[in-house]
Amino acid sequence: MKKRIVLASDNPGKIDEISRMLATSSIEIIAQSEFNIGSAVEDKPTFIENALIKARHATANCGLPAIADDSGLEVDVLGGEPGVISSRYSGPDANDEKNIKKLLDKLEGVEGTDRSCRFRCTMVYLRHEFDPAPVIAQGTLDGVIHHKVQGTFGFGYDPVVWLQDRRCTLAELPPEEKNEISHRGKALRNLVEKLMNLVETDVT
Repeated sequence: MKKRIVLASDNPGKIDEISRMLATSSIEIIAQSEFNIGSAVEDKPTFIENALIKARHATANCGLPAIADDSGLEVDVLGGEPGVISSRYSGPDANDEKNIKKLLDKLEGVEGTDRSCRFRCTMVYLRHEFDPAPVIAQGTLDGVIHHKVQGTFGFGYDPVVWLQDRRCTLAELPPEEKNEISHRGKALRNLVEKLMNLVETDVT
């Protein structure tokens, strides 16, 4: 029997991505929306704090163990912006298009390796709301901010993150290939490996 774990996210792209990566594992992912769980308030300055907030909120409201991640894009020349506010970078009515436009506008005149960036993902697993020992995993993917939107796969900033070694943006990679190298893919594989080694999780 698969272990049922709630995924603390309302992002359709993220839910699809994580579900794909765990499709052949012994873990069954259930989106928090299936329990009518609303979004948690992500008001902390670090990825790990926000991930823990989301996981605690989800497990407290459904009684299942929870996986949550907080991820974002860090642009070096902007001092790490947009960081933890990546999904709401352009304001209260933010969406992918508006966020990308704001980012490209702020990088006007910046060239070459000065546009270096990385995606960062911190993923956590909680057995219950008061779990004193969360399982934590992280992953990163380095790139350069492209000057224009390119590619139709993925979501978020994928269309403007240029991968130097592949000579394309992340949004030009099919999902299976993206999951092999992405920050979220790395963090999730790290997390699952850790879960498999925890006898008390019963993930076998």
